[in-house]
Amino acid sequence: MDQGKGDANGGLAEATASRLKFDSDGEAEGVGMEMEVEESPEAAAAEEVIGSDKTSADYYFDSYSHFGIHEEMLKDIVRTKTYQNVITQSSFLIKDKIVLDVGAGTGILSLFCAKAGAKHVYAIECSQMADMAKEIVNTNGYSNVITVIKGKVEEIELPVPKVDVIISEWMGYFLLFENMLNTVLYARDKWLAEDGVVLPDKCSLHLTAIEDAEYKEDKIEFWNNVYGFDMSCIKKQAMMEPLVDTVDANQIVTNCQLLKTMDISKMTSGDASFTVPFKLTAERNDYIHALVAYFNVSFTKCHKLMGFSTGPRSKATHWKQTVLYLEDVITICEGETLTGSMTVSNNKKNPRDIDIKLKYSLNGQRSQVSRTQFYKMR
Repeated sequence: MDQGKGDANGGLAEATASRLKFDSDGEAEGVGMEMEVEESPEAAAAEEVIGSDKTSADYYFDSYSHFGIHEEMLKDIVRTKTYQNVITQSSFLIKDKIVLDVGAGTGILSLFCAKAGAKHVYAIECSQMADMAKEIVNTNGYSNVITVIKGKVEEIELPVPKVDVIISEWMGYFLLFENMLNTVLYARDKWLAEDGVVLPDKCSLHLTAIEDAEYKEDKIEFWNNVYGFDMSCIKKQAMMEPLVDTVDANQIVTNCQLLKTMDISKMTSGDASFTVPFKLTAERNDYIHALVAYFNVSFTKCHKLMGFSTGPRSKATHWKQTVLYLEDVITICEGETLTGSMTVSNNKKNPRDIDIKLKYSLNGQRSQVSRTQFYKMR
């Protein structure tokens, strides 16, 4: 795997720590000194830029206010072009319709819908990026078609009783991380017309197994001997945190199995918590160090089925894949099956976190194992 990548929160945590260090150093250097600084016109102008007064603490609690995360998503061609193609090539779903964009971010999906002939688009965004979205809408001449509403979906009211279409890019790592799906379901139940459409309307979670000795050695076994010291107590915590990274398709040892299908137009919020069995059959003699989860997204209401996959055999996306390292190194022979179950639920203390319980067993020629492991995406 790409060893330059980190876990789901690594990039944000590292950037935040960097900014905090910079701020702290800056304050330390200024102690006991009186300085008169003439503010440049450029600095004064920067203060007027929307969101420029945000601190690193603000970014920690409101990460979607920072443009960097939106840049990453917009540059994800698989993600953004799929939505654009759905809207433009199936304009019959959008033209002359009232559209609700849930979690609008920069407003890119709202802009696509407005350009495709939507009667009106209501773009709801809770973070400070809503202010930027308003400016983007005005700059591009769509302020008469797009209304940006800043606030939580659960707390705002729309100026219309019903909408024809709900569009959202709500998917997180492991599909369900950050729990934005519940917000989409709330909006669906409150505002979607009886014959309305949700885009996308189908998602599925999949599982496979990989050989990953080198990376597991680097990230997990590393703690056994750190400059001659035993820090293995950290290894257990490292094992419990799924790794979000790009998996090489050549590492795949077994078949890929469908775990769960979700119909966003019909499901309830409780359906996002589940226990499902799995059976992974080895396609060659090899070792298994981890299980890998990924998801597919489908837009079935189009004339032609459209969507994308975040799997390791598909073009890479910013979601990558979710790697669950096993305590055991499993030796598996071609044709043998690793069986078990996966339980997925929202964390009780923080519903945006995901708790995963994994049971697996193998009774093979070279390995006999039965174990239960717990993971937490946070």
